[in-house]
Amino acid sequence: MKKLLIIGVVLMLSLQQPRLARLQASDQLPWWNDRVFYEVFVRSFYDGNGDGIGDLRGLIDKLDYLNDGDPNTTDDLGITGLWLMPVQEATRYHGYDVMDYRAIERQYGTADDFRELMAAAHARGIAVIVDLVLNHTSVLHPWFQASLRGEAPYADWYVWRDSDPGYLGPDGQRVWHQYEDRFYYGVFWEGMPDLNLENPALTAALHDIATFWLDDMGVDGFRLDAVKHYVEDGEDQINTPETIAWATGFSQHVHAVKPDALTVGEIWSSSYDIAPYVPEAVDIAFEFDLATALWTSAQQRNPGGAVSLYNRALDLYPPGQFAAFLTNHDQNRVMSELRGDVDAARVAASLLLTGPGVPFLYYGEEIGMMGRKPDERVRTPMQWTADPVTAGFTEAARPWEPIATEGLEFNVAAETGDPDSLLSHYRGLIHLRNAHPALRTGAYLPLESDSRRVYAFLRHDDDETLLVIVNMDRQPTEDYALTMNTGPLSDSVQAEALYGLAPETALPAPVLNAMGGFDDYAPLPQLEARQTIIIRLR
Repeated sequence: MKKLLIIGVVLMLSLQQPRLARLQASDQLPWWNDRVFYEVFVRSFYDGNGDGIGDLRGLIDKLDYLNDGDPNTTDDLGITGLWLMPVQEATRYHGYDVMDYRAIERQYGTADDFRELMAAAHARGIAVIVDLVLNHTSVLHPWFQASLRGEAPYADWYVWRDSDPGYLGPDGQRVWHQYEDRFYYGVFWEGMPDLNLENPALTAALHDIATFWLDDMGVDGFRLDAVKHYVEDGEDQINTPETIAWATGFSQHVHAVKPDALTVGEIWSSSYDIAPYVPEAVDIAFEFDLATALWTSAQQRNPGGAVSLYNRALDLYPPGQFAAFLTNHDQNRVMSELRGDVDAARVAASLLLTGPGVPFLYYGEEIGMMGRKPDERVRTPMQWTADPVTAGFTEAARPWEPIATEGLEFNVAAETGDPDSLLSHYRGLIHLRNAHPALRTGAYLPLESDSRRVYAFLRHDDDETLLVIVNMDRQPTEDYALTMNTGPLSDSVQAEALYGLAPETALPAPVLNAMGGFDDYAPLPQLEARQTIIIRLR
């Protein structure tokens, strides 16, 4: 009966959420839709004290690289949001096995350092969200140590059984781990036991921790790790109705404390499994199917996957309420997936940064850093220079993890002064997105092209219409004429080059039909190989 009631509540909440038509733009979207977020692994970004380990002081030192706070400059990256991977005290290097939810990892600095980072970021217009791991802790967390001993109130703050239930986890892994004559559940490994989120006292404690980070530390929200694993129902271990219900309660608490706080869910599942979480259980969620489609479309020089998955996301979620990305800290780096093809990486960046949703970049992605799993090798130190030992990351003899073994030519120093570099492409697109609301929150309308290698679409709102054209081919393209049977344009329009062309480039305007669309429009006689151009139609 409990499960049926939860299912009913979830269905009722999902039916109440409006699903606006694909062509409809909104000027009422939340603040996060105006942001481009950057995922930072503090340990690997910059070492501020010379011990070989990245830290908060080092991140503060490099904030100007991300955003110098001056909207008139374009030599920073233009980032307006930061996601910090775990900064709480933890057992292992990655931080996802928390030992103290309220303490800053001592290798990263102090609470005062964190507050200084928050102030410096906010002064530059950068919002900051932090990883919050609610599914599990370290085995060394005092809560689990007390639970091992059966001490009140922690005895049932974790998932215990008197005998081995015997079943495997959602990926076929061992999830029941023995301690003396009992068994505890740990979906990832025995060193990270799962919390029993159905315990009201534990839930209250986690709510208090969220309040601490929002109020005392001043963060702007949370990236919530491993959401689909929150509450198990026997062998039904992922995306359960109980999970969505618990996450909804947590979200309500977060927004009661800070109404405009952002919660971003990591729900590594298909789009159809993720959509029921948004917007009640989490504000937005990472779109894993879309991420794969974006970089594979760039790799295969075929826009079909990107178009299909963007359309799916716009159908499934409230307008713009999904997080778009290419890869993250749990996946091979996108440049490695693209086998070092800088031009393909440039196309992937165009697909990400001109599309709908909230874009997230993984640190180093903008310069083309490479790395393949295991995890440590996709989390290597940021490549500030071409130094083969330190990459400009540290003044210590060696960094905490060796520099990537390939792709060292992709570094900030080499790319900063090169207008044709991948870094310059990211900088240009992010600054353009920051300057044009239509690229951030405007409606998205894919166009038909005579070339199957050309990706073209409109982003438009009440104030402007932007035409984005990406030639995904390795060769120049002439036969690419664009068609839009029905569209948002009216009267006669002019075409103005915004990106990828000299500003003074003379462009013909499309001839409009009675339905606000056009037929066989080709603004240039030829598109260059892997070229991205953006044109304002007005």
